Amino acid sequence: MIKALIVDQADDDSVSASIREIEASQLPDDGEVDIAVEYSTINYKDGLALTGGPIIRRFPLVPGIDLAGTVATSGDGRWAPGDRVVLNGWNCGERHWGGYTERTRVSGDWLTRTPASLSSLQAAAIGT
Repeated sequence: MIKALIVDQADDDSVSASIREIEASQLPDDGEVDIAVEYSTINYKDGLALTGGPIIRRFPLVPGIDLAGTVATSGDGRWAPGDRVVLNGWNCGERHWGGYTERTRVSGDWLTRTPASLSSLQAAAIGT
């Protein structure tokens, strides 16, 4: 089971956010690389997403436009389990599931290798 902060929209267009446990099979099909998320920051867009602002383009969605973590599984030859990565942007937290989860699935094109001189925490602290 994976814990994630999921934002959903009701029939009356109201938005609510809750932490839920989901099966790995429920991860979106947005790519071929599964990331064990260690850190994600909060910024203006994430604040809008969590308060019903007009930022989310599809529901349900996990906010978080950035993340730092480790590749868990990969179907992309550029990335192998254990690789430390960061992701910023690419419509994550708007159209694609973002970093407010223990695990997410993304395109390998969206990832950047974390420099060896930085921990995941340091990468997130300077604004992944």
